[in-house]
Amino acid sequence: MLAVIDEMPGERAQKNAVKGEALLTRAYGHFMLVNLFAKHYDPATADTDPGIPYVEEPETVFIKKYTRNTVEEVYDKIENDMLEGLDLVDESFYANSGTYHFTKNAALGLASRFYLFKGDLNDCLQYSSELLGGDPSLYVKNIPALLVEKINTEDYIRLYHAPNDDSNLLLIRQISNFHLPNLGHWPEQTIYSELFERNPFGLVDERQDPAWVAGENGLAATKFEFLFERSSLTSNVGLNYTIFLAFRGEEVLLNRVECNILQNNITAGLADLLLIATRRYRPSPNLNVADITPEQLMQGLRSYYNSNNDQQNAFRYLMEERQKEFIHEGLRWFDIKRFEIPVEHILQDEGVVILEEDDVRKVLQIPQAALDVGGLEPNPR
Repeated sequence: MLAVIDEMPGERAQKNAVKGEALLTRAYGHFMLVNLFAKHYDPATADTDPGIPYVEEPETVFIKKYTRNTVEEVYDKIENDMLEGLDLVDESFYANSGTYHFTKNAALGLASRFYLFKGDLNDCLQYSSELLGGDPSLYVKNIPALLVEKINTEDYIRLYHAPNDDSNLLLIRQISNFHLPNLGHWPEQTIYSELFERNPFGLVDERQDPAWVAGENGLAATKFEFLFERSSLTSNVGLNYTIFLAFRGEEVLLNRVECNILQNNITAGLADLLLIATRRYRPSPNLNVADITPEQLMQGLRSYYNSNNDQQNAFRYLMEERQKEFIHEGLRWFDIKRFEIPVEHILQDEGVVILEEDDVRKVLQIPQAALDVGGLEPNPR
């Protein structure tokens, strides 16, 4: 598309819109790949850390060999594509299907995540605030309202990823089996309950339920609809798929929280966290989160974490909120890499897999086909 679009006939504005979305899609795809198959961006080593190939031209040979760009080179190319795409994208051409395309808001969500991962806090704040505007609540799902509106669990899921929900910035039709509760690894019920019952308010977290029973003793948050595509009209076989939330307004808001906390603007960070909390925690007769001020929350966190380090307390609370908010969405893995969080995974046979803070296995191995056919160098093991 990008190789030929400038030479194609048609209205310039429409071609620019298509080109902008193509650039953003290329940027997003490579951004996800480099954060899975390479180290997290570190300004001290990014110019030598092996990244991934950045593919900018169509393949014209049967088997093409690639080389791995450095992480810094990949990030530079992502940034160029992203900023050019952000300037060109125009969702007015996507009639009735906006959130299934890279809209301006989705592009701002990508920019927010990109600059957060790069450690460029000022740019992350700029693009996050450009999306959130004067009323960030527009981009935060009202979970209690969804629970009241739902008819059944399946209906709740459809409301959760509805394309007309402003918090859903980019939806992707994803062919996958990961969301099937009889497959994969899901948190054991005790772990799941402990995660959602841990909060400084002592209130019920509305994100905890509804949940699917997964496997023999697991729970899965009900975020993904079970959809099936038949291979033909008369076939009973085909592919499982779901609707995946690639970017959400809640992520952009929490990205801004992280930037403010790291820059020691704790009051602003806690104000955004309280906005999330008002739409996640059920009020009790004795407490309504909407009545709590950032200063009161800061004081409460001192008791909750038994520490007077307000920046550290706010950051710990943020990380717990990110873990709950994005459960099953994959962002926790990037947080584990970004902050070198150790991981202990308990197996069904009572064995344990431990990934230490700097474990090289946090960088996924290059697929064997890419090693054999593409000629890429493997990651250390």
